[in-house]
Amino acid sequence: MKQQRARRTREKVLDAAAEEFSTQGYSGATLNAVAQRTGMTKGALYGHFDSKRALAGALVSQSRQVWEEMRLTRDVPGAGAADVLEALVLDLAQRLKEDVRLRAALRLATDVPDPAAPAADIFSDVQRGLVTLIRRAQGEGSMAPRPPELVAQLLLAVLHGAPHVAFGPPDATPDDPTAYTEAWRILLDSLTTVP
Repeated sequence: MKQQRARRTREKVLDAAAEEFSTQGYSGATLNAVAQRTGMTKGALYGHFDSKRALAGALVSQSRQVWEEMRLTRDVPGAGAADVLEALVLDLAQRLKEDVRLRAALRLATDVPDPAAPAADIFSDVQRGLVTLIRRAQGEGSMAPRPPELVAQLLLAVLHGAPHVAFGPPDATPDDPTAYTEAWRILLDSLTTVP
């Protein structure tokens, strides 16, 4: 019972920290603000995480696991690399829109002032995974021969900014999943079209 309560509190703290990091960035986020979001005292917060860096590290570690699970679920033997790339990018785009922890982890990866910090890894992990898939797709002849690193960087730039854009015509319902998916398909089609 006590362990379940501690686990729920830890999850509540991680959600609050993710909201704070996602909106304020690493340098703008404070433990006081995280504590306020949870309704806890700063001292009670320290019982779960001893520093802002520990909170950031926990979010990034969890998000790296999410990314790895996504990759392993999609990249199965026999699947074409271009199809895997498309499925992963669409899945990642949707998750970034809905999952504040993942959004926070990607922001932390580009925002943490100390490049040796654990937060720098999630962005690199995703980029390496995308580059690998792009190279495979190019080798299979299902993707245009463009610089894989540059294509991955473009995808990451759009992924990073996409949650902040309303896709679709002006009269569309906000957060229309059809328009969101269509926008991604346009980008992916332009990248995978072989001249």
